[in-house]
Amino acid sequence: MAEQYFARKPSAAHRVLEFTVVLRGRPFTFHTDSAVFSRRDVDAGTRLLIDALRVGPSESLLDLGCGYGAIGVAIAATVEGAKVTMTDVNRRALVLARKNAQANGVKADVREGALYAPVEGLAFDHIASNPPIRAGKAVVHGIVDGAPAHLLDGGSVWLVARTAQGAPSLMRKMEDVFGNAEVVARGGGFRVLRSARPASLK
Repeated sequence: MAEQYFARKPSAAHRVLEFTVVLRGRPFTFHTDSAVFSRRDVDAGTRLLIDALRVGPSESLLDLGCGYGAIGVAIAATVEGAKVTMTDVNRRALVLARKNAQANGVKADVREGALYAPVEGLAFDHIASNPPIRAGKAVVHGIVDGAPAHLLDGGSVWLVARTAQGAPSLMRKMEDVFGNAEVVARGGGFRVLRSARPASLK
């Protein structure tokens, strides 16, 4: 079995790759490697999420489980004044995320750690993630459970999942935690789900 992309210190031999892709109407160049998610191209679910994200000028975004940084880099490059933080447990992915931010001329705060540990005490306008379904329900649900404490009032968490691999149950979890959830985009067998943090939520 191939080494999972959510390993902390991947041991797989390096297989560096570079590709160019258009996201949100702009070309980007990404460097990738073995033991990171979707090495050869930005996967369909992540593309759908990037297109669906509604981040306003100067708003903050946490790209949780950023991989090589496609979501965070795309938002930093296409939203004026966006403040982007990217986190991942995979050290190889973090090296790539920093490299890709620099290669595409954007600034991002890149931090190492699992779930919300790297951003303890911080809150954002938006949290976006293509959750690692293979890491198990505890990890995926941990993203939802931890989100309210890291969102500003009215802030949103945006998640993408395959319809046939847990999107309906993930949406129910988001509804349970936030009291609201909606499908904001769908395509290619994926759904982008969004929940907003009410001011009354503790």
